[in-house]
Amino acid sequence: MFDRQLITAARQPLQKIASGLLASGITANQMTVAGFIAGLTAVPLIITGHTIWALLSILLNRLADGLDGTMARLTGPTDRGAFLDSVFDFLFYSAIPLAFAFAAPEQNALAAATLIYSFVGTGCSFLAFAVLAAKRGITSMEYPDKGFYYLGGLTEGTETILLFVVMCLFPAWFPVLAYGFAALCLLTIISRIATGIRIFTP
Repeated sequence: MFDRQLITAARQPLQKIASGLLASGITANQMTVAGFIAGLTAVPLIITGHTIWALLSILLNRLADGLDGTMARLTGPTDRGAFLDSVFDFLFYSAIPLAFAFAAPEQNALAAATLIYSFVGTGCSFLAFAVLAAKRGITSMEYPDKGFYYLGGLTEGTETILLFVVMCLFPAWFPVLAYGFAALCLLTIISRIATGIRIFTP
């Protein structure tokens, strides 16, 4: 819901940092891998109760995610880069609730499973739309710099990261936050299915 506004606000500072990284010899794909590894370090930190440190890992992951896309646009985006970015993003998003499930199985496991299931729904509706949009030559006017059609919704990347931030700050609230966000994801899934039915006419 807020991804477009955040992308616009962060564009100039990210371009300055990205230019410096490229000048030092770092590639966009290297930044993607580094960001994914940084994000995964949040998993053991959450499991062991160090959620504030995990928050730092999550924020580093998101910074790297913004930088790799900017670096790719400066040097020319590639299919490999778009592929790695998408795969690592979805793996990272699911890893955080999984970590909370391991941290407190009795309190968090069912809520984490529900949230991960909702992530599967938003992810598959997002990617299925992108595949068919590419097949039909449909492009996104709202996100023209993306490597594929970026179909928005009520729960996008910005909202998901805000969720993770609150979860790390208040880990005892995890079940309530997970169920609430899963409900919002359901609305996103329904809206994307409706959009697909409307646009992909026989």
